[in-house]
Amino acid sequence: MAQIAVFAALIAALGLPGAITVGFSGVPITLQTLGVILAGAILGARKGTAAVTVFIALTLIGLPLLSGGRTGLMALAGPSAGYLIGWIPAAFVIGLLTARILPKYSIVLGLLINALGGIVIIYVFGTIGLLLRTDLAVWASISTNFAFVPGDLAKVVIATVVAKSVHRAYPGLITK
Repeated sequence: MAQIAVFAALIAALGLPGAITVGFSGVPITLQTLGVILAGAILGARKGTAAVTVFIALTLIGLPLLSGGRTGLMALAGPSAGYLIGWIPAAFVIGLLTARILPKYSIVLGLLINALGGIVIIYVFGTIGLLLRTDLAVWASISTNFAFVPGDLAKVVIATVVAKSVHRAYPGLITK
C-alpha cells in the first residue's frame, strides 16, 4: 500500500512544474507521464496500475492534481481525456512486460517496453480521445502526437535508467 501511495504522490508531484500546451489540440506536455512509466517499470503491473488508478481517482473526486491545477473531471471533458485514460493500460503493460525481463533488467528491453507503454499505448488512447472530444480529423489527431515525441522519448530513457538502478538495488520488487 505504501508503494502505491508513494507513486500516486510522485505522479501528482510531477504535475507541479505545470504544463506547456503545444499545437492546436489543447493537450499539454507534462512530466506526469514519467511517473506513469516509472510506476509500471518499478512496481509492476498490479501495484503500478493501482498507483495510477489511485491518482486518477483522486483527480476525479476533485483534487487539482493534474498539471496546471486541473481535476480529472476537467481533463475528461477536454481533449486530453484519452491520454489520461491511457495511463492505466500503459502502466499495466509496462509492469507486465518488465516482470518478464527480470531479474536482469536489460536497458534495451526496458527502453522498448517503456516506449511501448509510455508512448504507443498512451498515444493510441490519446488519439481516440482527440477524435471523440474535438472536431479534428483522423490524420490531425494522429499528427498532434508528433509534438510530444521528443519529450516522451526523454522520459522513456530516464525511466529506464531509474528502473534499472532500482531493480539492481532491490531485486524481487516485482513478483511474477
